[in-house]
Amino acid sequence: MQIVVGHTWDGVAVAADERVELALAAAADGLRIAVEAPFHGDPPPPGPPGETHGLWNFEVVELFVFGAEGRYLELELGPHGHWLALELHGVRQVVRQLPGLVVSCEVIGGRWRGAATVPLAWLPPGAARWNAHAIHGVGEGRRYLSAIAAGGARPDFHRPEVAGALEAEIVAGLGAARR
Repeated sequence: MQIVVGHTWDGVAVAADERVELALAAAADGLRIAVEAPFHGDPPPPGPPGETHGLWNFEVVELFVFGAEGRYLELELGPHGHWLALELHGVRQVVRQLPGLVVSCEVIGGRWRGAATVPLAWLPPGAARWNAHAIHGVGEGRRYLSAIAAGGARPDFHRPEVAGALEAEIVAGLGAARR
């Protein structure tokens, strides 16, 4: 499944060189995610690559996977190898930070690539919907992008009602992998 983050959070189309692409695929070990994005050169988070709370304050690509009963996963990947995975039950209600994700990221010129496999156990029951976002820039130049624009008075990505359906092959593949 291919996803393009190609709008600002409020629905304005962005230039082709600012678009982010994600590829999702079901696998026996979980949901594989690949990111291809422009590298904006924002300062990296302090600390070494790895699990990083507050990553949303830096250059980042985010994938939200929504399931049943208000449960969802927020996965964040940054170009410098930083990442964050959160399990939520209810809007912004973090149940736990999920440790130990294996992530690969590399910057190549003006672009970066990232990849990770989200373990099946991390996906919310009934995972069937998604949205993806990207954030970059600092200060007044901060940009908030979305695959499916959430609208509203300010950027807010915790909007389960603003989501697309996961492709049937992915839902079926994840279901088969769980059995």
